[in-house]
Amino acid sequence: MPAMRPANATCSLQPEHALPVVIVLELFEMHRQKSVARATKALNPLSPLALAVMGLLAQDIALAQSSDADDRTLPSVNVTAPAKRQARASIAGLGDGPAWQQPVQAQSFSEDALKDAQATRLADLTKLDASTTDSYNTIGYWDYLTVRGFTLDNAYNYRREGLPINAETRLPMDNKAAVELLKGTSGMQAGISAPGGLVNLVVKRPDRRVRTANVALTDAGDLLTSVDLGDRFGEQAEWGLRVNAAAEKLATHVDNTRGHRQLLALAADRQLAPGHKVEAEYEHSYMSQPSVPGFSLLGDQLPSAHDIDPNINLNNQPWSQPVQMQGDTGTVRLRSDLGQGWKSSITLGEQRLKSNDRAAFPLSGDSYSCTYGAKGLAVYCANGNFDLYDFRSDNELRLTRSLLAEVQGQVKTGPIKHDVTAGVLRSLFRTGLSTQAYNQVPEPSNLADPYVPVTPAPTPTFVVSNRKEQSTEWRLQDALSLGADTQAWLGVRYTQLHRESSPTGGTEAPASDDRALSTPWMALAYTFAPQTRAYVSWGEGIELKAAPYGFGYTNPGAILPTMKSRQWELGVKGQTNQDKASQQWGLNWFHIKRPEADIINSTYVLDGLSTHQGIEGYWQGRTGSWLLGGSGMLLDAKRHGSAQVFLDDRNPVNVPEHTLKVSVAYALSMPLPVTLQADVIHEGRRWVDPENTIRLPAWTRVDIGLRATQAMNSQTITWRLGVTNLFDTRAWRESPNPFGAIYLFPMPARTFTASAQIDF
Repeated sequence: MPAMRPANATCSLQPEHALPVVIVLELFEMHRQKSVARATKALNPLSPLALAVMGLLAQDIALAQSSDADDRTLPSVNVTAPAKRQARASIAGLGDGPAWQQPVQAQSFSEDALKDAQATRLADLTKLDASTTDSYNTIGYWDYLTVRGFTLDNAYNYRREGLPINAETRLPMDNKAAVELLKGTSGMQAGISAPGGLVNLVVKRPDRRVRTANVALTDAGDLLTSVDLGDRFGEQAEWGLRVNAAAEKLATHVDNTRGHRQLLALAADRQLAPGHKVEAEYEHSYMSQPSVPGFSLLGDQLPSAHDIDPNINLNNQPWSQPVQMQGDTGTVRLRSDLGQGWKSSITLGEQRLKSNDRAAFPLSGDSYSCTYGAKGLAVYCANGNFDLYDFRSDNELRLTRSLLAEVQGQVKTGPIKHDVTAGVLRSLFRTGLSTQAYNQVPEPSNLADPYVPVTPAPTPTFVVSNRKEQSTEWRLQDALSLGADTQAWLGVRYTQLHRESSPTGGTEAPASDDRALSTPWMALAYTFAPQTRAYVSWGEGIELKAAPYGFGYTNPGAILPTMKSRQWELGVKGQTNQDKASQQWGLNWFHIKRPEADIINSTYVLDGLSTHQGIEGYWQGRTGSWLLGGSGMLLDAKRHGSAQVFLDDRNPVNVPEHTLKVSVAYALSMPLPVTLQADVIHEGRRWVDPENTIRLPAWTRVDIGLRATQAMNSQTITWRLGVTNLFDTRAWRESPNPFGAIYLFPMPARTFTASAQIDF
């Protein structure tokens, strides 16, 4: 289905360490012929990064060998297991202080937290954080997230190890140690991004000995096998290596959604002379699965979710092809301790994506004669008729390359201590697309018999745009300790940007643009009670929008003026630890203003603004055998100053007015440690159309899980059983408006899962 995008070291192993390699090879034997061919092709484009890795390793090994042997004694490393859920995130760029000290709202979910919640993809963050909801999330496609009512931009709002990546693909989770979420305007962390927040993926590193195998299955036939192997080598454990591999047969209860995916990921590091370390990570992923489009209104009526089979897939024609997504991502990093409290890091990263985006795609009905509202959004006809389109966009290529250099340290000016961070990020973004097939199938279709074979229209004629961007971002941040109880932060990011876009065909002219942008950020915090702090913050963010090609606009490719969002946030955060009980909590108010762009009289222009203000709260605690966590949000979102009067003072579509996410776990006192967990996800009413005439009812879903840990000799087996949508609730889960249409996505049917994790 079409994408919502802007017109956008060598180390000899001892025999006792050979077993991990054998296991990896055995796991991937059934996929060897296909995967090796794909991996070989993928490595060639990454040769600059591979050369950089070897160059850094060679240079740093020479540095280490030239040092006196007595000077190469390595410091001991203490590994402490972090909490599964933390109210802080490294992507915030505020250091390693506890959550209650940081003047931002953020969450970090560990690998174990994701497993216990049966979360297998980024879209599942919607069940873990109240500020995060769906924004066109479906089977077989990449994930979209809405945070504080704003949809994150997949080309700008995602990071891996702190470096920009493109999320217009399915990002694998098997080799991720944690997923971080920073909420709110993020101009301090990113030169260009939508104002909802940032998502950062933290890669598993070789910090200790790891031997883990995992098997998971569902009652729909999905089967996942994976291994996670890590260790340190050398006389002083100066080498580290971690391997993650996964193979999955994809299946859901929805018709025609069988597919497969694979992942192979490596992470290595080398401790050099004291205070110097080089790290490298690489991952290759591939996924192939048919996607599932949404339903829609029937004329001017919202169909009952109880009358629609949630397992129907309208993308189920004899000629339907799967969506295929391949990704190759690598990073290499040099960390140095410069002494006297100063540290530096240099990181080079590259991501290459290749995808074939295909679907039998329903849109409107009776040759686009069935529409709804003043904007004429496409819906199905009242009698169930809909038009089917042959959508194919093959050989989509996306490149993201970045180089980040940072230095951190402390200075004092009189009584004031400064924690200073300075950095520069150089990035390149590029897309290579081809003219797409987006052609209407001649025969009409109907919901009463949606699988009648129809004839596709094979010719690619739909013009889209390619983009190229180069940016340099300078960042300076100062955390000032003004006294025992008061701290302030001042920061600014200055971005120099060059942008180009060009159509894949037709007569429309290319466009280019150069501009310089600055995004300041500041915060003030006061500790008014033990481990309890109040704060206020203000910041800006930048977005750039461009008119797409191929839609008949009067200004195709035109790059609009800078869109600058602004946010105020007030909050209070706390943490307590007493005997066997601990808790962390927070309550905050935010106010975000963001300019909007829209189509008016066939011209893509700036059109008023949106104001989102709301109250968020979270609480996480442990007492005795109970582990509790919850978050909630009340949101008031409005559109103002639009030239389209029917949108003025209206709420945005697909944004619930309130949300509540609660997780409760209880550890049973038994010879075999068993933990029961229940997750309750509640989302309030949301509007279906921009004019606010139809809205979805609120819905509540309950998921349950059981985790048991069994010790056997030198092995530990963790058993997990789970049920998502325990009561098989029927409801419309979300109602996005992409591609000029109204879509409805049903709640997935009840699904049983089981897994065994073996640590050996």
